[in-house]
Parts: sequence; C-alpha cells; structure tokens
Amino acid sequence: MIEVKVLKPGYAIDVGNNRMRADGTITLIRGPRNLIVDTGSPHDREVILECLTREGLGVDDIDYVVCTHGHCDHIGNNNLFQEAVFIVCHDISRGDLYTLHDFTARPYVVDEGISVIATPGHTAQDVSVIVRASIGTVAVVGDLFESKDDLGDESLWRRCSENQATQYKSRQRVLQVADYIVPGHGPMFAVVLGGGGHRAR
Repeated sequence: MIEVKVLKPGYAIDVGNNRMRADGTITLIRGPRNLIVDTGSPHDREVILECLTREGLGVDDIDYVVCTHGHCDHIGNNNLFQEAVFIVCHDISRGDLYTLHDFTARPYVVDEGISVIATPGHTAQDVSVIVRASIGTVAVVGDLFESKDDLGDESLWRRCSENQATQYKSRQRVLQVADYIVPGHGPMFAVVLGGGGHRAR
C-alpha cells in the first residue's frame, strides 16, 4: 500500500507591514516508488535529513522529487536528491536529461496509484500529486490550497494567486477527487461533502 506522510507541515503567518513568515509543507510518499513533494526552504535541510532517517530512508532512496511550483519555500533542498527524477512545475529531468510531457493534456503517471496533474492558478505551471493511498485518495497540492482555513476564508489563497479564476477551477477539480488534501502551508486535512459544499474535517 502507498503511504502519505507529512514530514513537516508548512505555515504562513502575517507579521504586518506587508511581511509574512512562511515555509512550505514537505511530504513523503512511500510505495514501490518513494517521492518527496516539495523540499521546503534552504533552512529545512536538516529537518528533511532527520525525518528521512526516522523513516529508515536516505536521500538516495528517493526516486522522485516533485515540486508543485517554483517558489523558494518549495524547492529549497532539491540538491539533496542527486539520484532522483525531478518534476518541477512542468519540467521533468534526471541529471541533465529532460523529458517532455504535456501536463495540460494528460497526467504524468509515476507509478500505479501515483500521478502528477496540472493544477494552475497560484502560478501558471502548478502541479499536484494524486495518490491512491491506504487511507483514500490524497492530493498533495502545494499552494493550490494554502491550508484548510482557506476553504472558509478564500482571501487566504486569492491574495497570492496569479489567476484566481483558473485556481478556483483547479481547486474544484481536486475537491471532487480527494478524500484528503495536503496543502502548501498547513497539515493534511480531510475533505467532506455536505449541503453547503466542501469543508474540512
């Protein structure tokens, strides 16, 4: 079975004067292929190494690194994973070899039960990882969802969106398939459908 584990939940805290303290969520997907989704900020290096050690893994045990988008709090430790295949936005590479894939036309299948889909809006080339995990369908989405709180307060995601209309559509697409969402700046949350629409549990 495929397991999704948040190694470090991200956060975003408004500190005033147009400033914010923020760091991206770092997620491990364990299965026939091991993935890290988003590698945090550069100061998260030791956190990643310690978390992998607790999981009985080293950096060379990671087969894929997926970065949901190119902001610095999501790509800060990519260089730890020298042997991995990288999917960063719509780029796929291993070493200096790049593979072309049209994410807007079809998902990129990493393995059975793990695919990477285009979820634009926060940036034009955002991607999310959809996992058929032991607990249900988990979507690891980067900043498509800032945290579970942005289901109730849309300003939390709209303020950093490059294209709000597109991001709204991407969010709705994910909400239709996901049992759980791992957002870019908070812990994983469950998605439930009710008369009032989608909400966190």
